[in-house]
Amino acid sequence: MENNTFAKHPTFYAVGLSYKKADAEMRGKFSLDDKSKVSLLLQAKEEGIENLIVTSTCNRTEIYGFAQHPFQLIKLLCENSQGTVEDFQKVAFVYKNHEAISHMFRVGTGLDSQILGDFEIISQLKNAFVQSKAMELANSFLERLVNSVIQASKKIKTDTEISSGATSVSFSAVRYIFNNVQDISNKNILLFGTGKIGRNTCENLVKHSKHEQITLINRTKDKAERIAKKLNVIVKDYADLQLEIQNADVLVVATGALNPTVDKTILNLKKPLLILDLSIPKNVNENVNELENVTLIHMDQLAQMADETLENRKKHIPAAEAIIEEIKDEFIAWTKQRKFAPTIHALKAKLNTIKEGELNFQRKKLANFDEEQAELISARIIQKITNHFANHLKDDQTMVDESIEWIEKIFQIETLVK
Repeated sequence: MENNTFAKHPTFYAVGLSYKKADAEMRGKFSLDDKSKVSLLLQAKEEGIENLIVTSTCNRTEIYGFAQHPFQLIKLLCENSQGTVEDFQKVAFVYKNHEAISHMFRVGTGLDSQILGDFEIISQLKNAFVQSKAMELANSFLERLVNSVIQASKKIKTDTEISSGATSVSFSAVRYIFNNVQDISNKNILLFGTGKIGRNTCENLVKHSKHEQITLINRTKDKAERIAKKLNVIVKDYADLQLEIQNADVLVVATGALNPTVDKTILNLKKPLLILDLSIPKNVNENVNELENVTLIHMDQLAQMADETLENRKKHIPAAEAIIEEIKDEFIAWTKQRKFAPTIHALKAKLNTIKEGELNFQRKKLANFDEEQAELISARIIQKITNHFANHLKDDQTMVDESIEWIEKIFQIETLVK
């Protein structure tokens, strides 16, 4: 049985944490790799949680789903990550029902992104739904909600300029390099890692520097070679990492490792080195700061830097919010209709039963009983009565659950909410 309304039993929640209150180290504790996500979803099934989706990016880890209590979802997150309930309580959020819906809309449309107007999250939200649906953990409510968020995201992207101008963590990283490294055209840049941010950074570097300046290293060399072929940059073996770091003036780390892959023990440096850590969890140990000629910058610092592009984007927030409200209202109307439709159908069936009983009585009593006329009049009356109830339930001021309960009690009907 699908529980896709706010009515009886499970409540719809959004639980998680983001860059807003959790720093990179804390986000790293709650980060979920692909294996952890599958483990979480399987555990949810075992524990009777039937509908949820899970997202985990460098900026946020979130669960959207139905539960009797939000702790059921918090427990899933903590037991499949390095985070604790105590950590969660310090930095996390719990939203329910309409607040949870609004949160997903803001996240999916880039309004809640660390860099305003960043639409990458919408594809991750979509992938999360696809994964849950494949595991039979996504009901019609979640499907309709995710599709509505995707619709809002597309409309905002095409109808506003909230994503105008080049800005992203990878773009900010490249801009930082060019603004802070003197004589950059004669410097060596080493990119370690081929994750999405790493690829984007490499592409941005290629656009603004000479190809022979850039060296790419990845634990899996064939992945690096595929990117290098496309971008025409140099690839070195993972075994050469320590040597290549010595030759580098700039090191960009963007791996997906759960633990630091670079620390001071492998930095045998003879010249200054700028390190940009674009990974969550952090992939560069803070102990590199103990070396005099090392400058370490993390992605959070890049995202905080003032940017004219972002200021311009803020002007388009009201237009984006108006689009969200329009599509969100359509979704809420759908959920309300889904909630009370079974009651209206049951009410109509009950009234038809009463009608049939009365018509049978009149047939026996009246010799000249006009069956056709009686059927027509009674059907119209039933339709008008059910319309009145439906309009009442649609009204924003109506307490839908209480009204449904009242209707079911008065007319002695039972409905199952699917």
